[in-house]
Amino acid sequence: MGCDTIIVERLADDLSAEFRVVRAPTVEYGVGLPPAPDHLGSASVRRKTLHRFMNDLVGDWEETGVEQFIILTANGHEAHQEALTTLNTRQATVQTVDIFGVPLGAEEDGRNLPIHGGQIDTSLLLYLAHDQVALELAEDFIPTKREVRRYRRGTPGAFRAQAPGSVGRPTLATVERGAELYKFIYSRIASHVFAVGTVDHSPPGEEQ
Repeated sequence: MGCDTIIVERLADDLSAEFRVVRAPTVEYGVGLPPAPDHLGSASVRRKTLHRFMNDLVGDWEETGVEQFIILTANGHEAHQEALTTLNTRQATVQTVDIFGVPLGAEEDGRNLPIHGGQIDTSLLLYLAHDQVALELAEDFIPTKREVRRYRRGTPGAFRAQAPGSVGRPTLATVERGAELYKFIYSRIASHVFAVGTVDHSPPGEEQ
């Protein structure tokens, strides 16, 4: 719970510090699949709800003179992305960045699995907020190809009932892998979104 928010907030804080960009408060809910009955606490909003909400915010900020918006998200669902990439402005530019859109490699079994509580998410959280991780409770879950296709299409109940809520191999997560992933994601966003050129950037406080 809250994993993606923790990761995105840290990225936003670090990017804001390096590039002196005003950071808005986080919107902690997005568009996703209907929650499974055994995944207590999971919740999402409809595409049009997020779209209208973000339109209102961006519209008001544009009225005050903001000319450029960069939206960071860790939600790759098609409807979520559509809500954020179709915002209406008069002149201001809006760029949506999926932090997991950079090539991170496949999970250990070689498949291009969804990033959902697996080794990538868990490693990042071990690095950024280790006190929020109970690694001894992690359970690996490798879905079938059919389940992955159903998940990517947004089909409710895409995974079988015994799925633990994670996808992939969180038991293989490490702090070292999390640090490597975070620096890689940060560098790609910094170089391609905020900075001119191809020089790699490290988060504030890290050696270049």
